[in-house]
Amino acid sequence: MYADATVMEGLDLIVQSWTMGEILVEELRGLITAVQSGTGFAGWHGGIIDSFRLATDYLEMMGAQFAAHPRGLVDHTVSVVPERADHPIVEGIDSFQLHSEQYWVLNDPLIEVLATTTIEASDDVPWHEPVVSPAVWTRRWGQGKIFVATPGHQARDLEVPEVRTIIERGLLWAAR
Repeated sequence: MYADATVMEGLDLIVQSWTMGEILVEELRGLITAVQSGTGFAGWHGGIIDSFRLATDYLEMMGAQFAAHPRGLVDHTVSVVPERADHPIVEGIDSFQLHSEQYWVLNDPLIEVLATTTIEASDDVPWHEPVVSPAVWTRRWGQGKIFVATPGHQARDLEVPEVRTIIERGLLWAAR
């Protein structure tokens, strides 16, 4: 559908769920054009941030890329960035606990980080200091708005009230 300009022009929001994979040049052009023209783009977990690893234009638009989820399913905290606590996506949410994949994300400074997670260092890992990684962010791309939440590996993650609220609000925020 991304390559169909007629379909893409009429969309207010694209919610992507496409992990890894490849995207054709015409599809990528259609997606980027739609977002730049004002179509919202949103998703969670691997469905949006672990897509099209070889498509550098996609990675540039997203402002971040999944790198790893060390240790698999782990207990971890997602913390709202205090300076962003008034953003409509995270307003009224401080921090919450998950037992799920914790995403290590490579990112650029142009994303608006709303919440983070800290991947701890320990004797059984090769890194030597905690890694603070974005967990929820927004980005403007042309006229479009992009929303990403890294929590959501398993269906029960969406039963956590904070995760569900953040995703629902993020979809509404991103929509045209």
